[in-house]
Amino acid sequence: MKAGRAHRVPLTQEAVAILQSLPRTESPYVFHAQRGGMLSDMTLSAVMRRMQEAEVKAGRAGFLDPVSKRPAVPHGLRSTFRQWAAEQGFPRDMAELALAHRVGDETERAYQRSDMLERRRDMMAAWAAFLRGEAGTGEKVVKLGAAG
Repeated sequence: MKAGRAHRVPLTQEAVAILQSLPRTESPYVFHAQRGGMLSDMTLSAVMRRMQEAEVKAGRAGFLDPVSKRPAVPHGLRSTFRQWAAEQGFPRDMAELALAHRVGDETERAYQRSDMLERRRDMMAAWAAFLRGEAGTGEKVVKLGAAG
């Protein structure tokens, strides 16, 4: 973590299966640069930019923000989760902890030391169901990599 603090993430069974299927490397990182080091902060931006360019080249609009009409960017992925969590009624602190944000002031953090891992597990399972299109909210979930 860039903040130098531990951040535990409750993974769904599907996420664990994906991680277990990845080839083992000597890198201490799950997702690492080609030469084995840490991914740069621009790697995901470059991938998303290429995906957008491919969509436009294929005659489609691509992945646009519904309000600003600007192409999607990595921070938007986090923002999407945060908005979804709020709209689903999950407690603010749980959503903020899921994003590795610090919650409360120094005094509050001295008393509240839990990362709510078990409570966040249910929230992340609900998020996974939403991403699979199983949530029944009527929202459109775009499957990345799907043609057409």
